[in-house]
Amino acid sequence: MRHPSVPTDPPAPPFNAPAARRLRAALGMGPEHVAYGMRASYGLPYVTPDLVVAWERGTVAPGNPELTAMAGVLWCSPGELIGRPRTLREHRIARAVAPEDVAHAVGMELRAYLRTEESGQWRGNERQSAALARILDLSLPDFVAVTGREAKLADLLHSAVTTRWQAYVRPVMKLAPLDKEVVDAVLQELHQDYQGHMAATLSWGGGSRGASESGQRFLDGIIDTFWAAVTDRTG
Repeated sequence: MRHPSVPTDPPAPPFNAPAARRLRAALGMGPEHVAYGMRASYGLPYVTPDLVVAWERGTVAPGNPELTAMAGVLWCSPGELIGRPRTLREHRIARAVAPEDVAHAVGMELRAYLRTEESGQWRGNERQSAALARILDLSLPDFVAVTGREAKLADLLHSAVTTRWQAYVRPVMKLAPLDKEVVDAVLQELHQDYQGHMAATLSWGGGSRGASESGQRFLDGIIDTFWAAVTDRTG
């Protein structure tokens, strides 16, 4: 006999413990004040000063209701208590935008939008993509990441630097809408950097194993290197 699946709460965003401690201190509040506010104003009777201290030390992390309540008590936005957002849902929470508002802005049914958050795969059209980036104030690197395109971009960049970069200009542009001139220049630069890095490792006597390890480190960081090079050219 099959049992119906029990819905689980989505994981909480990454908590910025130092920011929480700093914001509390700036208000002249102690952990007991934060705990009391979360109990009295947000109906979380289990929150104690010791729990607040544990959150601030990073030994445990608050869940979604606790994060929202703490932001209210500390007079800040949830985004100020979150580390660098990694997913679509985390960017939405960081901007304190309700899922209903995002769904309305992009022209999707709420259920469809929530499924997008759960799957991490964005299938909106160009207009919907622009609306999503606008309402969540997403940079292009963040948009590529939260719509599930970063892994594919990394694969394309790996191939571009290890083979003929010219063949990957248009595929990269499909994932990251940039001017062709920018993508041309960046891929050529990355290709030259990678090939020069490999050649230098061999000339230093590192051998093929050393070159392989050095090249792998370059490839592991290629997403960050790509966006840094794009920023250099676009300001």
